[in-house]
Amino acid sequence: MSYIVELRDVWKIYKTGDIETPALRGVDLRVARGEFVAIMGPSGSGKSTLLNMIGLLDKPTRGDVVLAGKDVSRLSSREMAFYRNYLIGFVFQRFNLIGRLSVMENVELPLVARGVPRGERERMVVEALKMVGGEEEWLRKKPTQLSGGQQQRVAIARAIVGKPAILLADEPTGNLDRASARVVMETFKTLNEKGLTVITVTHDPEVANCSHVIYVIRDGRIVDVKPPVKEKCIANTGTG
Repeated sequence: MSYIVELRDVWKIYKTGDIETPALRGVDLRVARGEFVAIMGPSGSGKSTLLNMIGLLDKPTRGDVVLAGKDVSRLSSREMAFYRNYLIGFVFQRFNLIGRLSVMENVELPLVARGVPRGERERMVVEALKMVGGEEEWLRKKPTQLSGGQQQRVAIARAIVGKPAILLADEPTGNLDRASARVVMETFKTLNEKGLTVITVTHDPEVANCSHVIYVIRDGRIVDVKPPVKEKCIANTGTG
């Protein structure tokens, strides 16, 4: 089996003076290409730290992080930024859209960083927006002119516009009503069915149940691995 993400005995220890606080304690995790993974656990359990390791936003204190076959554990900040831009797409709870920019300008940001020519950027933005069920008329609007669910779809379009290998989502439905959350998870499922690897951190069992496998993390350790209950996936329910 081909693994796109491998964490091997990963520790993350934060230091404040002489005080050490372990956020991750020897985590081992393998994610296959095209897999949809959910990570659940209480606040402070290490979920976001784990996502930051995979997303090249932080380095482990010890242990190895391997993405797409490359050990990225000890890259320089510049190298991490390069691989992050090409390998990873991020979706956040609070959308992280820039209010003064149009939807077009928000979605194209990863492409600007790559130096993609303007005409090609416009084509790729329209394609990404269509993939998440967005509409071209949104392109000239500011994020505040859209609903929360629409803004999150714009955020997903920004995350996938550069055709990343991995989509990371940190509580992607946390700020949404149930109807909007259902649309977002339907979008994730569709993208995953097209081959995109999806890893999401969530408190919501109905979101976790849309995945292929659920990892439970507590006190910096993975303590359980369980299958989802597909009929309880929010994208498969009619309530809300």
